[in-house]
Amino acid sequence: MTGTDLPAAFHMADVGGKSPNHRRALAMGRIHVGEAAFAHIKAGTLPKGDVLKIAEIAGIQGAKGAASLIPLCHPLPLDHVALWLDLEEESHSVAVYCLAAAFARTGVEMEALAGVNGALLTLYDLTKPVEPALTITDVHLLVKEGGKKGRWVCPEGVPARAAGILPETRERPLEGIRAAIVTLSDRASSGAYEDRSGPILRAALEALGAEVVSADILPDDEEKIAAHVGALADAGDLGLVITTGGTGLTPRDVAPEAIARLCTKTAPGIGEALRAAGARHIPTAWLSRSIAGVRGKTLIIALPGSPRAIGESMDVLKPFLRHAVRLAAGGKGHCP
Repeated sequence: MTGTDLPAAFHMADVGGKSPNHRRALAMGRIHVGEAAFAHIKAGTLPKGDVLKIAEIAGIQGAKGAASLIPLCHPLPLDHVALWLDLEEESHSVAVYCLAAAFARTGVEMEALAGVNGALLTLYDLTKPVEPALTITDVHLLVKEGGKKGRWVCPEGVPARAAGILPETRERPLEGIRAAIVTLSDRASSGAYEDRSGPILRAALEALGAEVVSADILPDDEEKIAAHVGALADAGDLGLVITTGGTGLTPRDVAPEAIARLCTKTAPGIGEALRAAGARHIPTAWLSRSIAGVRGKTLIIALPGSPRAIGESMDVLKPFLRHAVRLAAGGKGHCP
């Protein structure tokens, strides 16, 4: 057995196959300093200076340096780091909150926790000249967002203070939106092949809160596709119709042609975003002809047909899909 055959004892997780998306994490911790030291912190009279300001800067540095302190932590280009230090008079404590955010393939929990610990250790260092009996407690993650699992909230709950730090995000952004799915496949429509993409797409839409009112399978026939999808949009009670399959270059891949005939407005950026995201994993994603547009008040999107592509596509669409559906239905252009 050669050295290259040996399994690695330690390794960073391989996240190269993941699509980057918006990640946020909020962590907290607390240091108990006692009555005398608390009075100095509050008055800004500690021997080494204003501990609160210095600790805030140290927390930002801690978050930025997480990968250099934690061996298997991925180095991330952080988009945002912010610290909040609250004086808790009743317990003579200082609570530290750190929010970290990035557009990345992996989460920023460790960066948020490193920020909290950087601030707490600085508080400890600057306070110990007047009070050596200091205790750091309650260091934990409060909220994380992004990735396939979406939003996670600490089971023990989030302090009221934290609610004002991290704006609420929709766990189910398609709540209240009615949707239809159309799988396009000659083999699946004839029963020769089990449709796997349709159920995956349905599960993804329902996880986002959509009400999926129909899921049909059609052959790769331009006229039948145009008639069926057009009828779904013209019914007037659907906000979203998504097709899967038929976006390639073979003679039977006619979904883009059928949908282009139906739409009064096109949204070329959606197809571009899907192709760009897919190409991070497989170069042939650039050959996909996914398109999107509006008919009446219904947004229509043509996705590729592979089950893996469905998951990747929904990751891309999730941040803006609700807004796109709302605009298609006649909503105002301001994005909340």
